[in-house]
Amino acid sequence: MTYVLLIIGFALLIKGADFFVEGASKIATDLRVSPLLIGLTIVAFGTSAPEATVSILAALEGNAGVAIGNVVGSNIFNITFVVGIAALIYPLKVERTTIRKEIPFTLLAGVALLILISDVTLQQLSDNFLTRSDGFIFLLFFAIFLYYIFEVARNNREKLDNTVQVKVPFGKNTLLTIGGLGAIIFGGDLVVGSATDLALSFGMSETLVGLTIVAVGTSLPELITSITAALKKESEIALGNIVGSNIFNILFVLGISSVISPLAVDNKIFFDILVMNVLTIILLVFSRSNFRIGKNEGGMLAAAYIAYMIFIIIRN
Repeated sequence: MTYVLLIIGFALLIKGADFFVEGASKIATDLRVSPLLIGLTIVAFGTSAPEATVSILAALEGNAGVAIGNVVGSNIFNITFVVGIAALIYPLKVERTTIRKEIPFTLLAGVALLILISDVTLQQLSDNFLTRSDGFIFLLFFAIFLYYIFEVARNNREKLDNTVQVKVPFGKNTLLTIGGLGAIIFGGDLVVGSATDLALSFGMSETLVGLTIVAVGTSLPELITSITAALKKESEIALGNIVGSNIFNILFVLGISSVISPLAVDNKIFFDILVMNVLTIILLVFSRSNFRIGKNEGGMLAAAYIAYMIFIIIRN
């Protein structure tokens, strides 16, 4: 039965992502905004729903390690494996604004996380915590990011006001997008649950399952959506999805989680956050190369995730 659920979960992920990308890209046309903006907002926030669910529930249950580790692990997976595989399928075009603003904003969020959890070093406290005050700071950063996105969307629409637009059925595409998102979330939940059961049955520890299957599992929507977008040659949605998801994960998911309950920080996570920030810088460097992430860069990013996975398996 577990194998059947796993297959059903993957089928829902793949078909749901197909509907989701198609609906979202057509909504972008109807609203006269770029696919990149849809990728940064609707697609990114939608595919981050599993991370939000896992981390918020973990905060409610007082499990800080899962809440923080899930976000950091998912972001590393997004930057390396998701971008890498999508670029291997179809080179990802990178907009100038993504290089100048969105990716640096992702790096800013990662650096802010590193600073806010460094209570022992910076404030000589006995333990490191992500406090409620830290959570409100994250949410304020998130509000600034949303304001920036809405301003870009407004300016984008003004530029397109005099252009001829093909009218598309908005209601149908909204249903496609929502239905696709529902299938992605439900399918991702089935995949994570059944894969975890299989892993435990093979004798893997719960800690190792959490660091690998759960972290990867909550990022399956980003992976499937970005691969589908790459196959459809919607490269702006593919990259915008990743950049937007990583910003959403740190600022909104950790912001809400730490406001709900202050999160104690495991010292091991400092290294992983540093890895996440270094990888974001590498993504920025790759993006500046001819304003695209090609197959060579994609291969290197995917290989970097495999190396990271080997390291955390040995470490733990």
